[in-house]
Amino acid sequence: MTERVRLVCPLGRKHAELWGGAAVAALGLVVAALAPTHWTGLVPGIVLVIGGAGLAWHGSRFRAPVLEVDSGEFRYTRGRYVVRIPFSDIGSYYVLPGRTRSLGLCDAAGRPRIFPSVEGRRATRPYLPLTGLVSPARIDSFMSTAGIPPRDRSLTSGGGAAS
Repeated sequence: MTERVRLVCPLGRKHAELWGGAAVAALGLVVAALAPTHWTGLVPGIVLVIGGAGLAWHGSRFRAPVLEVDSGEFRYTRGRYVVRIPFSDIGSYYVLPGRTRSLGLCDAAGRPRIFPSVEGRRATRPYLPLTGLVSPARIDSFMSTAGIPPRDRSLTSGGGAAS
């Protein structure tokens, strides 16, 4: 594969914290402007502005997971956490359902690959965390464009009923 394929997972929490922080800071400015000479209007206004700025700052620190296939290499990036796998070492993939979607990769023999933990809470995990807003259909579309087949989860080999 020579062309670059990229999928950036959307982060709803990041947008909510950015817009919420801006709204709280604006509310703080309005409250402080309504009573600029009395402490009962000024102190809550300043607290709201500081709280809104802190919330917006916290929201700006979130990093969206990025899946990318480029020049024979699969990359997963989330902030400073980067996983690079040669494209030839990936046999198939599977999507773990749940509130937060996750992507599992398998080698050519069908065994799940093990990755170091993203947050450092556990030593290893058999999947790469994505976000809850990315749909399994979008992941399937990305992986099929990249040329990675889905993992066969059927209990039979697909050859029909055995006699």
